This record gives sequence, C-alpha cells and structure tokens, in this order.
Amino acid sequence: MPVGKPNILILLADDLGWADVGFNGSKEIPTPNLNSLAANGIRFTAGYVTAPQCSPTRAGLLTGRYQQRFGHENNNYLLACFQTGQKIFAEHLKASGYVTGMVGKWHLGSTPSDHPQKHGFDEFFGFQGGGHGYLGTRPQDAGNPLMRGTTTISPDDAGYLTTTFGSEAASFIERHTDQPWFLYTAFNAPHLPQTMPPGCEDKVKHIANPKRALCAAMIMSLDDAVGEILKALRATGQEDRTLIVFLSDNGGTGTPEKIIKNCSFNVPYRGVKGDVYEGGIREPFVIQWKGRLPAGKTFDTPVSSLDLLPTALAAAGAKPLPETELDGVNLLPQLLGESKKPPHDALFWRWQSAKAVRQGDWKWMVNNSRAPVELFNLADDPSEKNNLADREPARVKALSALFEEWNAKNPPLNPAHLFKEDSSEPPAK
Repeated sequence: MPVGKPNILILLADDLGWADVGFNGSKEIPTPNLNSLAANGIRFTAGYVTAPQCSPTRAGLLTGRYQQRFGHENNNYLLACFQTGQKIFAEHLKASGYVTGMVGKWHLGSTPSDHPQKHGFDEFFGFQGGGHGYLGTRPQDAGNPLMRGTTTISPDDAGYLTTTFGSEAASFIERHTDQPWFLYTAFNAPHLPQTMPPGCEDKVKHIANPKRALCAAMIMSLDDAVGEILKALRATGQEDRTLIVFLSDNGGTGTPEKIIKNCSFNVPYRGVKGDVYEGGIREPFVIQWKGRLPAGKTFDTPVSSLDLLPTALAAAGAKPLPETELDGVNLLPQLLGESKKPPHDALFWRWQSAKAVRQGDWKWMVNNSRAPVELFNLADDPSEKNNLADREPARVKALSALFEEWNAKNPPLNPAHLFKEDSSEPPAK
C-alpha cells in the first residue's frame, strides 16, 4: 500500500449510551474488543455528534458539514442531503484511489437515487431505511429490504443481523488487501427492536431487568462483531495501516431509574436520545491508528463527528473534492501532540426547536420550545444539574449571540421538521 494512504474504517453503533462500554467504565456489559480500541488508541471524553437522532447525525458525519447547512434536520426529512448535491466520505476517498464499501444501516434516503452505490460506494450490504429486525422477516421491513448491492436478500437467510454485519465487514477487509480502502460499517445495534442474539441468554443472567438484559446482550453481540472485524484486520496484516474510529450516532434511550425502549444508559450525563443535553449528543468515541497515534490516551477537549472526514483525508494525503466546504477539522495535529490549540472554538446544535452551543467548559442550551434557557459549566457540573443562566447573564447573552451568528449561515428551520407539538421525544422509526 502506498505510504500515506491508510485504510479508513468507521464503526458506528446505533443508540448506544455513553455508559454501556467498558472503556467508559461499564462493569455490567463486557466489551473487550471495543476496549482494545481504546487501549491501543485515543479515547475522547468529549466526543460529540451533530444531532440527538439517527439520520441527521449520519448526514453530518458523512459530509463533514453541519447538516443544518443543507436542511437535513431530522428523521422526518431524508431527502435534503443528496437533493442539495452534498458529497460524502466515499466520494472524497474514491477520488483519491480508495476502494469503498458500506455495511449496515444507511438512513439517508430510500429511493434508488439515494442508494449508497449512487454516492461513491463500490459495495453495499445492508438496508436503506432507519430500522430493521435482527432475526427473520418482519412485515414492517417489507419496504426496507436487506440488500447486497441492489439485490434483495431474505432476512430468513441472513442470520442475526449484527453478527452478519460483522462477517460482511470482515469479508470486505479480506478481499481488499492490495488497495487502500474505506469501509463504513453502520450497525443498527442496540436500536430497537430488542432481540436476543442466539446463544447469549446465559451471558446476561446477572442482569435482573429483562429489558436491560436484552440490551446488554445486543451490545455484547455488537462487541463480538467488532472482534470479527479486528480479527480480519490482524489476519491480513492490515491493522497497523488502518485508521479505526468507533462511535455511536446518538445517546441511548433509557436511564437506570426508568428503563425504557432500548435501555442503553448515558450516565453520568443527563438526557436521552432526542435531547441536546449531554446524554443525547456526547458519545462513546475512540480512534485507533497503531504506530501513528499514541496508545491508551484520553483526549478531553471537545471534538465532533464532523472532524472524521477532514482527519481521514489528512491521513490519506488527500484533499476534499472541489467546491466542498467542511465544518469539521483535521484532528491529527492535536492527537499527535503537534498543536495544543483546541480543535474548535465552539460546537453548535440545532434540532427541532432545540439549540445549544458548547464553548470551552460552558454550554448554553434550550432543549425544546417549552424549556427555559439553561447554562452549565460542564467542568464543574457534567451532569447538567445546576442551571447558571440567572447568575451569568452576560455569558448567556454572549453564547446566544454566538449561536445566532452560526445559525445565520443556515437555511431557516423547515416547519415540517417539527414533531407534533414540538415534543422533545422523537417518533419511533
């Protein structure tokens, strides 16, 4: 492989909470393979995504742009990304000589023109919609088939989907050893529907609540699938020349006090999927690049999923396609210790009527149209318990103005993007 062109592997979980991986301290759910990425790489303690919901997060991650720039605001509106001509990860890297593959959940549009292979991916195995069953055929998946390329695959022949996605990703790695590659593996675990992986019942007997036990088993299965992928990298001698990223698309939907939905936890952070509190947007997030990035380190300065594309391009010695404006930044100078400057002056969120800014340790936010303005010092109060807005009116004013300055560069929020009564609870997918 030419010097300067590492493989790029992105592993994305779906609705995985901050607290439910070993590298963030979980003792309840063993995740040895994910832990190995942190042990051999860098763990971000303030790694964020651009939305507390699945589709807009993917649009931001794959374009390297705030999805608000092109109106891809939430799951109710999936057409803006490609209707506005956005270029994504695979297209940028393909132009630099990479073979490209995608495995898993797409959720950036379900029409033929939205298909991953219309947007830079050479290979695709997965589904285009937002949710899919894990085992066998569900009637509600009829319009969202499992596909290899454009050929429909019967779920009855696919086995447990998380395991299958791991095997498909491993196969891609084994088949591409002579050319740099980009592989985007977007698991749908542990998103609903909760489905016990075959043979995992005994592994979660220590967890009393059956919903929580199911979620734990699904996360263990996800870790096993990541293990199959890492095994393929090692067997083909490619691990040291592969930049690997693992993160979740948004937070989990449960809390230890209220076990609901997928039952993945975000503690110690407040909020769940659908919130711009930390629990909705701060994610398990690691990068490994053996021999290039330090091992076993933590990085506490805020970073964003927006940064993955410019970082990958820099690692590959490549430039973005012409007429592409990226909001993310190349993290390599900070990760290599060559720069002590924070990657971002501030990070921004706009989702439904929610809005937020993080600048340094300070976070200003409004979680929905019925919520008050809130201000938190995340260094002193990471759980966002103490609203300092009344005590710090000057800071509230400054951060609000900073949000408006950023927001002025975006098209206005489409009223169609608001859920009924502007609920902070997103609809089921």
